[in-house]
Amino acid sequence: MNEPMIVGVGITDFGRFPDLTEEALAQSAILEALSDSGLQIRDIEAFYCGNAIGASLPGQRALRELHTGGNAVYNIDNACSSGATAVNAALSALRSGQYETVLVFGMDQLSSLGGGPLPLSRNDWNNKRGMIMPALYAMRATRYMHEHGMEVSALADIAVKNRQHGLRNPIATFCKATTREEVLASRQIAEPLTLLQCCPAVVDGAAAVVLSTKPSKGRAAPVRVLASVVQSGLFETGPEDMIEAEITARTARMAYEQAGVGPQDLSLIECHDAFTISELLYYEALGLCDRGEAPQLLASGATALGGRIPVNPSGGLIAKGHPPGATGVAQIVEVCEHLQGRAGQRQVEGARLGLTQVTGGGIWGVDHAACSIHILSL
Repeated sequence: MNEPMIVGVGITDFGRFPDLTEEALAQSAILEALSDSGLQIRDIEAFYCGNAIGASLPGQRALRELHTGGNAVYNIDNACSSGATAVNAALSALRSGQYETVLVFGMDQLSSLGGGPLPLSRNDWNNKRGMIMPALYAMRATRYMHEHGMEVSALADIAVKNRQHGLRNPIATFCKATTREEVLASRQIAEPLTLLQCCPAVVDGAAAVVLSTKPSKGRAAPVRVLASVVQSGLFETGPEDMIEAEITARTARMAYEQAGVGPQDLSLIECHDAFTISELLYYEALGLCDRGEAPQLLASGATALGGRIPVNPSGGLIAKGHPPGATGVAQIVEVCEHLQGRAGQRQVEGARLGLTQVTGGGIWGVDHAACSIHILSL
């Protein structure tokens, strides 16, 4: 059996589109991915939909007008990791021989919620206490500063870097340049996190990829998936280390082993920077530096475009936004475009190996509910 390959990609603008439905956004990404792959809708044997916020049967709703012939649709909700988890499930089906060609898409429309943090279960103990995501990450940032002597300016510098990257990304419709001083002076959300240190809360968008074990007919070279790993959080009954990012470190170890590579081999990374402190924690969890050294790695310029290991050349969630169901697929689209030399002004020169990392959900007693990591290469 041939190896599953990514043979087509598609993505919409990420922004606020109240006049569109999430189904219309998904259709746009799907049709673009099909065109990029050189395939027709009739060539797709199954569809996998990642969606976190929408109503039931999101995949069927998005595909209804596209005349799929009644082929299987799999709907996957794994919070912010939904789209990446859908890719993992699709790869399993391809590798088992169940299908030869499938399409994965992710979509969400947050503008329909009217703003504010993502809705979470009211029965969860953390949420009852007010430990929603901004509060949790604010505590992580405070703890990191206490343990490692980090200045709050390092958090602001993540936002500055990613917005500089996002200015080069045409889909990042909300992105504007900013300075360290502007980031720190923006409205406080949860000390020490200010507004510009948080990803935009009202963003709509969709992304899609076509995967196949058949020879590619696409516009660009097909992309290999060297590793695809999904893990769930561990239930902690004792004191919790808030700055360890255990689930990401565990998933990364498994992905590196599966791919037969290490962090030193990577050309670029797309990671889940929902808050500025997130990216710093993930530098360490992904093995880019030792514990406590993330601020120094950032200050060295290594994670900026032109540096040794650019992180979030797309602008990340902070610059382009975060429609949860779409994010994991969008990260994969971004890495594919760099590997294929199609990333335009933000192109990582000589990119040969890329990693995507996205976590999902917050529930009492675990680091995150889910984490998905993919390692891609030509």
